[in-house]
Amino acid sequence: MPEPMERSQQDFLPYGRQSITEDDVAAVAEVLRGDWLTTGPALTRFEDDLASVSGAAGAVAVTSGTAALHTAYAAAGVGPGDEVVVSPMTFVATASTAVLRGARVVFADVEPDTGNLDVDAARTATGPRTRVVAAVDYAGHPARLDELATVARDADALLLEDAAHSVGGAWHGTPVGALAGLTTFSFFPTKNLTTAEGGAVVSPYEELLARARRFRNHGLVRDKAAQRRPDEGDWHQEVHEFGLNYRLPDVLAALGSSQLRRLAWFKQRRAEIHAAYDRGLADVDGVRTPVTRDGADPMWHLYPLRVLDGRRRALFGHLRGAGIGVQVNYVPVYWHPVFADLGYQRGLCPNAERFYADELSLPLWPGLADADVERVITEVRGFFSA
Repeated sequence: MPEPMERSQQDFLPYGRQSITEDDVAAVAEVLRGDWLTTGPALTRFEDDLASVSGAAGAVAVTSGTAALHTAYAAAGVGPGDEVVVSPMTFVATASTAVLRGARVVFADVEPDTGNLDVDAARTATGPRTRVVAAVDYAGHPARLDELATVARDADALLLEDAAHSVGGAWHGTPVGALAGLTTFSFFPTKNLTTAEGGAVVSPYEELLARARRFRNHGLVRDKAAQRRPDEGDWHQEVHEFGLNYRLPDVLAALGSSQLRRLAWFKQRRAEIHAAYDRGLADVDGVRTPVTRDGADPMWHLYPLRVLDGRRRALFGHLRGAGIGVQVNYVPVYWHPVFADLGYQRGLCPNAERFYADELSLPLWPGLADADVERVITEVRGFFSA
């Protein structure tokens, strides 16, 4: 497998970055030389590859992680009058796409140590209108999916796993993608594998996959057995439910299949970097390193350092000034003005708000060299020893 590139100690380190090899370039070039640019054989191959990795019955590739969430909510039948229980410790799209389907979002608090949806809080948040319980694998650490599946089932709802951070991970030996009714992935360049822009929905249920496929293609029905006017002509296609054009082009799907061949190495290298941060920062007063639950096999997307005693802003500025591109993931979703305008108030999820107040994501991507990791550790340690 490719080794991380050696970098100058003076380089600016982004907090995340894609890892592209000549094999990836060749895979894309092969499609560009062929007959298909949009939906074609490379897309089918990528979806089959992704279903195999995730242990699902099938995969539906789409244009982004946000499109994947929107498609998953559509496949679940989410609409006006429904409620969706959502973790607030996530990117806004986990909630906003449910709102765009007409649902009311109910935010449930997170575990104070992992940032993942708390099982008891999720249970309390469910009600007779709950259609979906949406868990997020924060930073790549799987949520307590077995217990959350029970919560959803008891509410006669569907469990959706937002696995934008965790493709390739597992919970108690079961791959991410095989535990929830619907699982969504994101393939943005900073994620664990990339298609430049892209995402996917996977499921163990063929009916949900079929609904997802229709939604990502305008809702078109081409199967004559399902059409209302099948005798119109061989050209005929119908729309029974509204959908959108979320089709992933072949040229990007080819990149995805090439990247999937290195998924095990991506996971190994991210774990090595995560472990190095743990070793280098565990004894630093003023920070708390991430936890790993028993049974979790994370695909670490972020290294969410907790900076205590209100010093997160100062450490953020110090590291940025030293050329280290740290980030904060995330402001609680309901703090965004668009949700405040809907009546959501601060204080709703205290654990999430405390987690946000402390969280600082250190650089973590496969091409980060050992010297880069040591540079980050040295700067953090130096800040607290000054």
